[in-house]
Amino acid sequence: MPLGYLALVLHAHLPFVRHPEHDEFLEEGWLYEAITESYIPLLWMMEGLASDGVEFRLTMSLTPTLVTMLNDELLRRRYLRHLDRLCELAEKEVERTRHLPEFHDTAVFYRERFATAREDYCHRWKKDLVGAFARLRQTGKLEIVAGAASHGYLPLLRVNPAAVRAQIFLGAQHYTETFGGAPRGFWLPECGFYPGLDETLKEAGIRYFFVESAAIESAKFGVHAPLYCPSGVAAFGRDPEASKQVWSSVEGYPGDHDYREFYRDIGHDLDLDYLKPCIHRDGIRVNTGIKYHRVTGRTDGKEPYVRQRAWDKAAAHADHFLRSRQAQAQSLNGQMGRKPIVVAPYDAELFGHWWFEGPVWLNDLCRLTAGGQKIVRLVTPSEYLDEYPVNQVETPGASSWGYKGHHEVWLNSANDWIYPHLHAAADQMSELAEVFPAADGLTRRALGQAARELLLAQSSDWAFIMTRGTMVPYAIRRTKEHLLRFRQLYDMLKEDRVHEDGLGEMEERDNIFPKLDYRVYRADYRFVSEREQATAATGLKTKDKR
Repeated sequence: MPLGYLALVLHAHLPFVRHPEHDEFLEEGWLYEAITESYIPLLWMMEGLASDGVEFRLTMSLTPTLVTMLNDELLRRRYLRHLDRLCELAEKEVERTRHLPEFHDTAVFYRERFATAREDYCHRWKKDLVGAFARLRQTGKLEIVAGAASHGYLPLLRVNPAAVRAQIFLGAQHYTETFGGAPRGFWLPECGFYPGLDETLKEAGIRYFFVESAAIESAKFGVHAPLYCPSGVAAFGRDPEASKQVWSSVEGYPGDHDYREFYRDIGHDLDLDYLKPCIHRDGIRVNTGIKYHRVTGRTDGKEPYVRQRAWDKAAAHADHFLRSRQAQAQSLNGQMGRKPIVVAPYDAELFGHWWFEGPVWLNDLCRLTAGGQKIVRLVTPSEYLDEYPVNQVETPGASSWGYKGHHEVWLNSANDWIYPHLHAAADQMSELAEVFPAADGLTRRALGQAARELLLAQSSDWAFIMTRGTMVPYAIRRTKEHLLRFRQLYDMLKEDRVHEDGLGEMEERDNIFPKLDYRVYRADYRFVSEREQATAATGLKTKDKR
């Protein structure tokens, strides 16, 4: 039996970016990069482990906005166009570097990698990456948890309780529709928690969620065992040591000098005329994913990337990480009198996109953990709760995994202007839901679209981007446009002048949550769990037989 457990948690999320009004849109590239550099490599890794019979466990969130984009036919077609351009550019690079031996092998590697990604995307997975993750979930090796509807930062939306309930209820419903079963776990956007939020999670049928280490570090076992909130929902705390080893670009593994340098890309290094046929049609310089240099050190003079050296370093770092967890397990087990759990959550996009060797490291770690060592075992949070159903009861503290552990990233001088508008719109949405208790036809469609516009305006990504200072005009534009469309719909509904043309255009552009029930914003709305639905259906069948 192991002395302790390790729960690796990957949070896969992107904001909803879909612009059918343009043939090509720059920010849609966020999705295409993440698919090529993170989601496909993670699928390769997990399917490879499963095929080899490796006994591994991973936990992953797939947020509703990301799932919707991955399943969207327009974005699938555009992603294939993106892949075709990558394959064309990689072919050109093989020729260009033929007499540059320090780069040529890497160019050949990219050509093969992009071609395989295209082949597998089209034929192995039939363009259905969500379905591929769902099949891994069915094996029991991957536990997928739910996420909030549009990744709204809940501690700053709580002034309108209906806004928080809508984010959680719609997220749970979307999960059930996508994966055919109710979620056990829930990823709170940015790990943002406040006391009482667990009550809403309980109402949605959630069994556990994740918090920043500061939220539960004062509990009896600190972050190395979950605690039950008064509601009975379990909170798992992030382990700071395991997080730092991977997260930190300065002290952590990704900053190693042998790893690929993220910030040196041929999209910014080579002549624009050479790149133009394969990048954005307006000639905008973008990252292509073809990078030939390694981190090297704190210098502008970057050395050529040597893939085998980086792969070997990833294996060494996987071994170091496991040995660190083994030492933790041995120390904590003696202190706690039970098997500790180390919860290590990361953004999924760290693996492959930001840290190119991340999927290799993760693959090596899973294989090492499943090998001959018996000190640490990979588990899901659900499995830990099954083994230890009795835990301390305490209320976690308000926190997030952002800078300084509280709300500063999402509420500061760069973005504080958005909240009066978000709060007013949420109040107006609740008002509409009360005024129209049972709408149908165009009115019901308009109410549903008003809710979609509000949800998209609430995305925490826009406030985050404003804080970071990158792509700020786009984040401001998205916030304002969704709020403007919401206000237009609100006025139409209040004045009884909803018309097909304007509504249809909004529905086409912001087409997330097609089954959304606007009544989720009513004060008397009650979430009906999958179990309750099944019980009710059984009761109806029994009654019919009688």
